[in-house]
Amino acid sequence: MTSVDSKSNGWRGRLNSQGLRFAIVVSQFNSFITDRLLGGALDALDRTGASRKQIEIFHVPGSFEIPLAAKKLAASGRFDSIICIGCVLRGETSHYDYVCSETARGIQLAQLDTGVPMAFCVLTCDTLEQAIERAGLKGGNKGYEAGLAAVEMAGLVQKLSRRSRASTSDSRRRGHRR
Repeated sequence: MTSVDSKSNGWRGRLNSQGLRFAIVVSQFNSFITDRLLGGALDALDRTGASRKQIEIFHVPGSFEIPLAAKKLAASGRFDSIICIGCVLRGETSHYDYVCSETARGIQLAQLDTGVPMAFCVLTCDTLEQAIERAGLKGGNKGYEAGLAAVEMAGLVQKLSRRSRASTSDSRRRGHRR
């Protein structure tokens, strides 16, 4: 699932969904936007070889609920990567700031706690027009980009896990402890 990058002698995930399982957690709030982002994510997964049987979609009320659902799904052990989709539009109160920061923080913590990569596709826009641009018009579709990131990270994490297990096995055979 990964290849060596000859320019930097580093590892990167390949865009191949074969054998991978994906969860998509999508906010129902601002569904006019999140439905477009979901479509973009599904298109990316399809173009990288994923079948519908490899993908499960979970709807939550709003962006603030995404991290809990994503963490529970990751902890289930059923998914190689999770795509988190939402849209928060600035309003007249500080509510926007709290929802944006805590959603981002929650997704990051869920990813770090479980080791399952989570593609962050929660738009945080000042206006509806900005969100529309990022959901498929002028600025491309951020859902599509998140889908590609989910595939790439799933492959990279699998490779890193295999490499870590091999390194631990080699150390044990040589009598070293970690």
